[in-house]
Amino acid sequence: MARSLDGLTLAPVADQAPGQVGTRTRFAYHEQDGVIWAEYAGGDVVRGHLVGTRDGDRLDFRYVQLKTDGRTASGHCVSTVAELPDGRVRLEETWEWESQPGSGTSVVEQVTEHAP
Repeated sequence: MARSLDGLTLAPVADQAPGQVGTRTRFAYHEQDGVIWAEYAGGDVVRGHLVGTRDGDRLDFRYVQLKTDGRTASGHCVSTVAELPDGRVRLEETWEWESQPGSGTSVVEQVTEHAP
């Protein structure tokens, strides 16, 4: 199993559609006893929260966010936790909006002082 997400900052490696999470979004993760949660903001997201569970290297969570245009959105995501060769954490995500049409995949990786 990859290491704990607690205290890590992660960011998407690519932009999604306009009005969604993008490379300027930062996720501050927390983990304790199989429970995960994070706060996120940046880009088109004013404030977002996610909460869910971790079972091995599988995350299952729901997210809700407030966008810069004043709209809210929510959805469900399942992620696989992996460790990169340089030791950073990578999440490979499959997500689906529950408050609006749309679904897709994304990748977020741990941000370090030396990474953009």
